[in-house]
Amino acid sequence: MVIDIHTHAFPDHLAQRAMAQLQAETDEVKAVLNGTVADLLHSMDRAGIDASVVASIATRPEQFEPILRWSAAICSDRILPFPSVHPSAPNAAEQVRRIAAEGFRGFKLHPYYQNFTVDEERLTPIYTAAAECGLVLLLHGGFDIAFPLDRLADPVRILQVTERFPRLKLVAAHFGAWKDWDEVERHLVGRSIYMDISCSFDFMERAQAEAILKRHPSDRLLFGSDSPWVDQQKTIAGLQSFALGKEFEAKVLGANAQTLLGA
Repeated sequence: MVIDIHTHAFPDHLAQRAMAQLQAETDEVKAVLNGTVADLLHSMDRAGIDASVVASIATRPEQFEPILRWSAAICSDRILPFPSVHPSAPNAAEQVRRIAAEGFRGFKLHPYYQNFTVDEERLTPIYTAAAECGLVLLLHGGFDIAFPLDRLADPVRILQVTERFPRLKLVAAHFGAWKDWDEVERHLVGRSIYMDISCSFDFMERAQAEAILKRHPSDRLLFGSDSPWVDQQKTIAGLQSFALGKEFEAKVLGANAQTLLGA
């Protein structure tokens, strides 16, 4: 089974506008899909992917309810929605518990789009609730292509969160911290921390990607593409190009995610 732990999509009536707005924020990455669930499913068919996590980002507290409703509407055996809470919501911890109560397996946080630092105290109730409910937290790690290089989600901060909340099922996206991979090697590699490989191969030195893949625990690496910004099939091919063995590839492409998600 192949599971993409990190994709995004939007409601059909919002997809064109959302994609245009996000594309305008950078010219370094060109979208390969149109941002709809239907286009994602076509991509999955082409790449031989069984299921994809579709992660939403609540950029305002009031977006929690519509995101939750849309997530419920698109949920299927192949589409595994991760709703989102906004850290500024006064009832964010209760919203996390509601996500779990409604049967979702995880949720997404993004420090740049949601204006927080991953180790700040106001996230404590959110992390505590997620750990208690057994939810997976897909957390943007490192810098973001559309924002200044503020250290909101650097490896040291991520490590502090995992040490404070050892039961939290945290996935540090983008090989732990996008474009901060020297610090990933210093602080995260070799630890029992989940990392996905999304949106990274085209931005890092091949030797560094190989070193992280080889040095990090193989049961803590997850296939993620960051579709619609990166082609799912290309990400799979990128992973396979390191020729680290069928057992290793099977773990990263799906077995680890199955264990993490209980799929």
